Amino acid sequence: MAELGWLLVGLLIGGGAMFWFVRRQRGREDQGPPSISKLLTAHFAPTVIDNITISERQFPFRVRADLQRAIDRLFDDRTRILHFCGIRREYSHEGVNLSDCIIESQHNPARSIPPEYEELYVGEELPIRVLKNGLWLLEKNGIRFAVLLAPISRYGQTTGMQFQVGTPNAVEGTRITQDFFKHLEESILKAESYRGKILSLELAEHSYSGHSTGITVHKLREVARDQVILPASTLTLLERNVIQFVKQREKLAQFRQATKKGILFYGPPGTGKTHTIHYLARALEGHTTLLVSAEQVGLLSEYMTLARLLQPSIVVMEDVDLIARDREQMNSACEEVLLNKLLNEMDGLKEEADILFILTTNRPETLEAALASRPGRIDQAIEFPLPDEAGREKLVLLYAHGTNLSGDIVAEIVRRTQGVSAAFIKELMRRIVQFHIERNGGSEIDRADVDAALDEMLFSGGKLNLKLLGASEVAT
Repeated sequence: MAELGWLLVGLLIGGGAMFWFVRRQRGREDQGPPSISKLLTAHFAPTVIDNITISERQFPFRVRADLQRAIDRLFDDRTRILHFCGIRREYSHEGVNLSDCIIESQHNPARSIPPEYEELYVGEELPIRVLKNGLWLLEKNGIRFAVLLAPISRYGQTTGMQFQVGTPNAVEGTRITQDFFKHLEESILKAESYRGKILSLELAEHSYSGHSTGITVHKLREVARDQVILPASTLTLLERNVIQFVKQREKLAQFRQATKKGILFYGPPGTGKTHTIHYLARALEGHTTLLVSAEQVGLLSEYMTLARLLQPSIVVMEDVDLIARDREQMNSACEEVLLNKLLNEMDGLKEEADILFILTTNRPETLEAALASRPGRIDQAIEFPLPDEAGREKLVLLYAHGTNLSGDIVAEIVRRTQGVSAAFIKELMRRIVQFHIERNGGSEIDRADVDAALDEMLFSGGKLNLKLLGASEVAT
């Protein structure tokens, strides 16, 4: 009996201690950051929470920068910000929405915290400070309402952003919601953060959803017009089908002619296709350039959405033969699906879409006829051949970068590089300069430097080296 009595005493003491601990914890919570539920209840009073209507708009995660610009100018002089805060739940992976915030949770309440920001690079001098989530308690024309910005999560990954607006269930509340979303969408459609820049979409690692996680802004090297060294016939086609076409778009539209166009750059590796794209990305002012790699074809629909939004735009797909080769050479249905996706996107554009497709390939003979042989998808093929004698001379002088070269040395290099690519000459000039430095040469490049560089590139490395360097057609 004595043992039983001591057991009861222990239980009473333990239970009292637990009761004291729970009350102490609740007291601490009451002294901590206020719960969002209490803030919302007080904000809408005397309107009861049951009489609140919540409306929602969802946006892709990639438009965060434009969402932030919209937020910065969204609340006009007629709207008073009564309170603004960030939101945090203990189990943050569950996400946040107004419905959950209204209901007071005993185990995982949403609480007010200082707002958190992320710095997002958009290709400008300073990044944009993008809000991660936030709650605004607002008043307009005597009507109180709340706005929530929060991420959307799917399978543990953030896939988008949502705006939710809570208003009294009345005509005035509905009007406030409609006006809010109208101004928000108008601001986002301006797409100020990325218009006129060089972009690619970010694909989440191990993601098979076909959704992007954001946008990367690229800084391509600047290529001037005189650095595009191509045969006269190639330059003429470029000028008419790209530069002049863009300049005449407005007049073409007046005659009800299509303002979209597809161009195919083809030729051996290293002949200047990518180099020329770098030039065009700068030369076509006001155009947004979208760089689509072969592994990102699953994102093609999102790329085309951006191309339409940010037009006039250039959609660049390098090595298009990886996904658009002849159907008879395909090994699976998945490959054909990707091809059909590309064909449908190019063919489905409206005639007045100011979108220029530039596709590149080293193997034009392998392309699917439905792509390469149909105007409306590919309207002009432009060959990038190996440089001729005049082209090689210009390339030598271009990549010499001010190095002292005599006329005889230039002529010798041109004579001995017949059948090489522009990329080969660029690498050759670097090696010539390196040999010149290693032998502590004088101010002028010597023939010995040229001999050593050509020997290393054309003979020492064997046939594989010739192929890698773009000199497979050189007679050794």
